[in-house]
Amino acid sequence: MIPSAPQDKDFPWWLVIAAAIAAFLMYRVVSDALYAQVLTTLSKGIGITIFVTLAGFSLAAGIGLLLALASLSRWLVLRQMARFYIEIVRGIPIIVLLLYVAFVLAPGVVSLWNWLTANLGFDPIRNRDFPLLWRAIIALTIGYSAFIAEVFRAGLQSVDVGQIEAAKALGLTNWLRFRFIVFPQAIRTIMPPLGNDFIAMIKDSSLVSVLGVLDITQLGKITAAGNFRYFETYNVVALIYLIMTITLSLLLRRLEARMRAKPERR
Repeated sequence: MIPSAPQDKDFPWWLVIAAAIAAFLMYRVVSDALYAQVLTTLSKGIGITIFVTLAGFSLAAGIGLLLALASLSRWLVLRQMARFYIEIVRGIPIIVLLLYVAFVLAPGVVSLWNWLTANLGFDPIRNRDFPLLWRAIIALTIGYSAFIAEVFRAGLQSVDVGQIEAAKALGLTNWLRFRFIVFPQAIRTIMPPLGNDFIAMIKDSSLVSVLGVLDITQLGKITAAGNFRYFETYNVVALIYLIMTITLSLLLRRLEARMRAKPERR
């Protein structure tokens, strides 16, 4: 049997190399007028990227938790509906889902709303009144909720059944069992893959550029098309995404380490 390597004690040489590359690119940004101009332009899209990620992930996490609870329900109909949603949505690529929501689902919702309110005195809504930004957020929410549902389901099922039975014997209601017994233990299993999904959504948020949303990637495409300096422009695009994702990855590792250490101090 091959002993496992002490990975937690490894010196992070990869981080040193990444920091060196980032430092070199930041030096170019400071010393090169073209890099500085590109960064100034792309920085306008950082807020959009962060908003899309936070809004989409928050909604996806909420829906994912409900789907996980439904898939574990004692009611057959709820279980089957949840599995149907999860399996169908997970089989559709995110970019296809973005296009479908933007150009099929959203116009359908607008048409349905206009039909329902036709006799109520409301002014009809036009398709262009449904912002592309929110179409993108809805698509990311739908896509990631299915994956997050599986994360929650696995975490909830990891809790020892004996503790749940003991809570039932004490007379705790379903909500109290979930609130004080199941979820606090499941969250330690849930956090690492949930954090990975959050980082993945930051990267997948770049797909909203296909809808013309002015995020970092879309502004990069526009800038490169205008100055024809693709190398410099996409270097800065990659640098911005790497700074966000690596920073979050390091923070999540520290959070995981603290959560693992908590039981040891008890």
